[in-house]
Amino acid sequence: MRRLIASLLLSHAAFAETTGDVRDVRVVRTADQEPRAALLGQPSIALWKEKHLVVAYQKGIAGKMDMGSIDAVVSSDDGNSWGVPSTIFDHEQRHGAMQFGYCNAVLYKPPGQEVLWCYAMRCPLNYADSEDSHLAAAYSGDGGRSWNPVELAMHYTGPLVILGEIQRIVENGQPVYLLPAHRNTKRADPLGQQEQFVLRSTSLLDWHLGGYVPQEVPGSIFLHEGQIAVVNDQQHLKMVMRTSGGKRDGKTLDGGALNPPRAWSSTSNDGGRTWTIAKEEPELWNSVSEGWFGQSRSGTQLYVYNDGPAFSRMALRYKVKPANGGWSDERTFFDAGIHNSYPTLIETAPGDFRAVWDSGDEKRQRRSIRFGKFAMNPP
Repeated sequence: MRRLIASLLLSHAAFAETTGDVRDVRVVRTADQEPRAALLGQPSIALWKEKHLVVAYQKGIAGKMDMGSIDAVVSSDDGNSWGVPSTIFDHEQRHGAMQFGYCNAVLYKPPGQEVLWCYAMRCPLNYADSEDSHLAAAYSGDGGRSWNPVELAMHYTGPLVILGEIQRIVENGQPVYLLPAHRNTKRADPLGQQEQFVLRSTSLLDWHLGGYVPQEVPGSIFLHEGQIAVVNDQQHLKMVMRTSGGKRDGKTLDGGALNPPRAWSSTSNDGGRTWTIAKEEPELWNSVSEGWFGQSRSGTQLYVYNDGPAFSRMALRYKVKPANGGWSDERTFFDAGIHNSYPTLIETAPGDFRAVWDSGDEKRQRRSIRFGKFAMNPP
C-alpha cells in the first residue's frame, strides 16, 4: 500500500512540476525503487503496438562512470502507467570467467515483424568506463516482457559507442538498417581515435561498417552521439551530432563546448556509405550534451536539446524546421528547475510523439526516468 501511495504521489508531482510543451508527464522509474543502482539513465523507447510502449534504461553501478545493467519496463495504456521491470542485460551474470557492464540501450521494432530488438554496448566489468565497448543485442517476442540474448555477426570489429536510433531504408527492394556509432578510445590510449561513423545491416544480426563522417581538419572536433533522419523520398540521410573540443594545432583540447556551442551535421545520398564533410548547424545549440534529432512524417524536422553551459543539463528545449523552411525560435520542451538529459522520441502518429528522458533534482542527475507526450506544431 505504501508503494502504491508513493507511486501516486510521484505521478501527481510530475504533473505539478511540468513547465513546457510536453504533456502527461509520468515518472516511469526512480532510483529509490532501485536501491542497488547508482543512477538511472539514457532511456530508449519503442512502440510494440497501439498504446503498448516499451522503455529500456540503464541501472548504473557505483564507482563506474557509465556502465551497469539494462532493464525494460512496459506500458499497455499509452504511458499512463508502467509495469514491473524485466532485465535485458545483467552485469552480475557471468559468461565463463567474464562479466560485462552495459550501457546505452537502443530499442528498435522492425516494421511488420513481431520482434523487438535492444542493442547496447558491452565491455569487461573491470573497465573504468564504457568507451571501449562492443555491440551487444537481445530480442523480445512478447512486447518487452522477456528477453533473449543474441550473439551478433560483427564485420566491424573495433570499439564503439552507440546512442542514436536505428533508421530503415530500402535498397533494391531489400531493407537496410543504419545504426550511428562513434569511437572514443582516447581515454585509455593517447593515440586513440574520436570518429563518428555508421553501421549497416540487412538482417539486424550482421553489421558492416558503412562510412565515417569526415572533417575539414581531421580530429579538430569530437563529433559523437549522432542522430540520423531519412529526410526525403530519395532516402537521403542527415545526421546531427553532439560536439566538443577535439584536437587543434597538434594539441588535445579539454573536451569542453565549442565556441560557439553548436551541433554539427553531415549528409549521405548513398545509404550511409559515404558522408559529406561535417559542418556547423548555426541554429542548433549543443554544449557537450546529447540532443535528439528526427523528422516527422509530415517532413518537419525536430531537434530537442539542453540549453545552458557545458554539462549543466537542466532544461530541455526544442526547435522545429518545416519542409522548405528555417528553424523556429527556441521553445521549452520540459523545464522544472531540475536536471534533465538524454531525450529520445518516437512518432506514433503524424506530428504526435512519445518521449523519454532521464531526470534528477536541483543538484543531482539521473535519479529517475520520465515519460511524456509531445505534439509538434510547426510555426
